[in-house]
Amino acid sequence: MGERQVARKAKRSVGPSALRRKPALLIELADIWKVYNGGVEVQALRGVNLRVAEGEYVAIMGPSGSGKSTLMHILGCLDSPTRGSYRLAGEEVGSLPPGRLAEIRNRFVGFVFQAYNLLPRATILRNVELPLLYAGVGRQERRQRALAMLARVGLADRARHLPSQLSGGQRQRAAIARALINHPAVLLADEPTGNLDQSTGAEVMALFDEINAQGQTVILVTHDPQVAAHARRVVRLVDGQVAEDTGSL
Repeated sequence: MGERQVARKAKRSVGPSALRRKPALLIELADIWKVYNGGVEVQALRGVNLRVAEGEYVAIMGPSGSGKSTLMHILGCLDSPTRGSYRLAGEEVGSLPPGRLAEIRNRFVGFVFQAYNLLPRATILRNVELPLLYAGVGRQERRQRALAMLARVGLADRARHLPSQLSGGQRQRAAIARALINHPAVLLADEPTGNLDQSTGAEVMALFDEINAQGQTVILVTHDPQVAAHARRVVRLVDGQVAEDTGSL
């Protein structure tokens, strides 16, 4: 094969179509309903359709009672829809039993909560190690990976501290480290700056921006427009339905 032929072949292999490869579809919700029956029927979600690709940065917004927390619980496999299809990383998870959902959560989903949800009597290092313990990872590897993740979020010097010895922003960084330790397909954050002052909240959001820039899929549930402004796509819920989606696939 001549030099010109080799050059043409190489050019085709890295041509525009290859460079602009469409990200894989990570989340697909189709006609998702969630109905609660506690004497009075409550339709928390009513026919929600949502598709999220790998690497997206999405904010889910809505007033109280709009269904955004219910949607997050379904996305995170903490709850199952009453009807409809939910495919996560190509697997139908909408109707799986609780035990299997727990496995999916540990493998594919990282959670960051407003209240941090750190174990108060365990060191920050131990808190970050916990998902690896549940996944059956050995002690030495757990320790190495947790220390590396704490360094990534700027807490290498706080590994042996208890949560009570950290500021609110540091505790949220520790919660982010724990959420990322298993390299989840999607990082879900529920009002991640709700307990923080404005300056500390901005620092935490800068960390989310950095994490997404490195390729991590991030979905924020928030009522705060300043937090939502960090995302590249906003999904607004009203009365259990998608009223607006600024970047639907």
